[in-house]
Order: sequence, then C-alpha cells, then structure tokens
Amino acid sequence: MHPNLIPAALFGGLLSLASGSALAKLDASEAARLGQDLTPTGAEMAGNASGTIPAWSGGLTTPPAGFDSARGYSDPFAAEQPLYSVTQANLAQYADQLTVGHKAMLEKYPSYRMDVYPSHRTAALPAAEYAQIAKEATRVELAASGNGMLNYDKTSVPFPIPQSGVEAIYNHLVRYRAGGYQYYPTEMVVQASGSFTPVRREVKVVMASAMGNPEPNRLFYYLGKVTSPESVAGQQTLVHEPIDQTTEARLAWTYNPGQRRVLRAPEVSYDSPVLTSDGLRTNDSADMYNGATDRYDWKLVGKKEMLVPYNTYKLADRSLKYADILQANHLNQDLVRYEPHRVWVVEATLKPGARHIYAKRTFYLDEDSWGILAVDLYDGRGELWRLQEAHILQRYDVLSAIHISDLVYDLQARRYIAYGLENEEKTTSFGITAKLKDFSPAALRRAGR
Repeated sequence: MHPNLIPAALFGGLLSLASGSALAKLDASEAARLGQDLTPTGAEMAGNASGTIPAWSGGLTTPPAGFDSARGYSDPFAAEQPLYSVTQANLAQYADQLTVGHKAMLEKYPSYRMDVYPSHRTAALPAAEYAQIAKEATRVELAASGNGMLNYDKTSVPFPIPQSGVEAIYNHLVRYRAGGYQYYPTEMVVQASGSFTPVRREVKVVMASAMGNPEPNRLFYYLGKVTSPESVAGQQTLVHEPIDQTTEARLAWTYNPGQRRVLRAPEVSYDSPVLTSDGLRTNDSADMYNGATDRYDWKLVGKKEMLVPYNTYKLADRSLKYADILQANHLNQDLVRYEPHRVWVVEATLKPGARHIYAKRTFYLDEDSWGILAVDLYDGRGELWRLQEAHILQRYDVLSAIHISDLVYDLQARRYIAYGLENEEKTTSFGITAKLKDFSPAALRRAGR
C-alpha cells in the first residue's frame, strides 16, 4: 500500500458497494464524532503530521475589509508567495502528491507549472447546515441499487463518514449551494492555437429543499439559456433532478429557437455531449460530475494528501479579461493556486455491458467541502484521455465553497474547455427563491418567445 494513502477501511467503511444491497445507516456512535475529532461535515479536524495541512479552525466566514461582490471575490491571501513550483524538471520529486492527469500535463507541456502555496482550510457552512447534517447523519441510506438515497430530507452532506465510493459522490452532488443561485457562466473551447469564442449563458439552479412547493423525489431544478453568440443564442435546457433515480430517471426538456418547440430530452444525461462544447464536455461531467451513478462500479480507495487547486481567488478578479486567463494548451498558470489538502480518492469503473465514453474515472474530493477538485478520465483502451480540474474558493459572503470555474483538458487533442468564468459577466445572485411554475416546460416555452 502506498504510504500516502489511508485505506477507506480505517474510516469505518467498505471499499465498494456490493451490487444489489444497501449499506447500513451510520451508527449513532460514529455520528457523535462530528464536531469532535471530525468537523461537522466529516473531515479530520486535526492537521497532518508534517504540518503542511493545518487543523480545521472553522473556515473562512468573514469577508475581507472592503469586499464588494461587484468587483469579484477579494483574495484574502493576496500577499502570499508560492512555497515552490512543480514543473516538468522536478516532477519526480512531487509525483506522489499529484493526480495522474496533472502529471500528464506537466510531462506534455513544458510551459505548464503548478505553484504551491500554504494550505488554508477555508471551507465553512452556516450553523443551520451543520445542525441539519447531524440530524440526518443516522437516517440517510443508499437505495438498494446504489442509484439514489432513502430517507433524505435536505442535508448538504448525507454521508459525512462515507462507507462507499458512491456515498462520497452523493456528498458532492448535494453539497451546500446557498439554497439556489443565478449566474452567468461562459463556456470557451480553447483551440491548440489559443483561439476561443465565448458562449454565454444565464443559469438558475434552485435546490428543491429551498422551494415552497417542490414535487416529491426532487433534488434540484435547473434552467439554462444560451444568450450568445447569435448562432446558438436562445437554446434552453430545463432539468428536474430526482433524489432517487432508481424509481425515476432525470426529467429534461430543451427549447430550440429555430423550431420554436419544447421537447423532452432524455439525451441530457450520461455521456451525450453538451451541444456547445465541441465534444469536450459530457452532460454528466458538468459540475465535475452530476446525474445517475448506475453505469459504474464505485470504489472508495481511501484518503490521500495531494496538491490540488484550492482558494483560487485570483481567477475571480473582475479586472481580468478572458484573454488574460486563457492561453494555448492551458490556463495562465500565474492565476492558479495549488495547496496541500487531504482528498478522498474514488474510482469509478464502467460496469460490464454498460456504455460510456469514459471506461474509468478517478475522482479527488476535498475532505472539507466535498467538492470534486480533479478527475482523471480514461478511454476504452484504458489510456488517460482527459483531466478535469475545478477551481474552488470559499464564498465567504454566503458560506458556500462553489468553484469559480472548471476545465476539461483533452490530452490527446491538445485542446481544452473552460466553463464557469464570470470575469466579464454579471455577478452571481445567491439565496434566490423560486416556485415550481418557474421551472415548468410552459415557462421554458414562454422564455423562448
């Protein structure tokens, strides 16, 4: 066993989900560890032995002086300098702390580097969320198939001490997002030459628990509209996401401005490509991973200390233009911050007979926020194909660690796609409210008109 890898069994869990059977609920004595030796979300309270990862002390809960959301998130660590940089020349020295995808990027592009800064465990949630996590920790369990949750109400961490890989993934799927938010993300395919064309969207996401009249078995509602360029403007997607996808599959609709029709869209799932992504993003890789889990066998490998993107406040600076951020082959790495953190490693292997363009995916989940920070994506031949990377930061004004952007690097095609940057867009609105009628197919049709 690798010396840096702590096996999942030491955290009281099974290594993988046995097909066709649900795991036991969390025992009350285990749940009592929350807020004691574990944080309220299930991370280790203590720092690591070497001192490179500090103890969790409550996270970042106060905006820096002079914070103005219209100017983007102020960097509370702006005065810090990198401790060191990982480059192609010294890759071997740090290889044990890197994802397979990051090692491949360093090997492929001499211009790529990873600047490593002091580690800050900034993730924090409102006190009410901690209380809800503790309340539901001994109630929630996986559906027998593993493709859904039972006895779930509205906790943002249903499995604070995960017993399987799929439980860890569910923590990512339902993590806290301030109830709901409206934002204006860009999607940019960056060609090998460095050229790109921004595709702009207006997106509204509301968790069902934040709505007064949600339908049964609903996790969240999503409505996205492409606003530019003109060639694709007006395209809309509506999603009603179930909690338990064993009994009900995702409900999705699209609006095509050319046809002026609302159509059911079962293809908005799994490995079907996002239409504006030039084939670089699958629908289930949005937000690093979303949707049903039934096509993979999930293995909770264990927890590992790694160098991961974290506290990337520089990318949120609204004085930056997209041309300052996006370069040929990779982002402007001057703007990306990496830190040592503990992550859960989860392996997803395609089930026999199941179809997906990714035969294997290795996920790296932040122990504090449960956000997925990176994913290694493998093709049907077992070769590394792509790397996903999320740039997480603590949104200290609403106490939510939603990432500021995510990337898919195609190592075979030498192209990449950046999604979620808002530097040249309107600011995100958090804590929005909505009614069920706002997410109806009829509302989609009205918005199209």
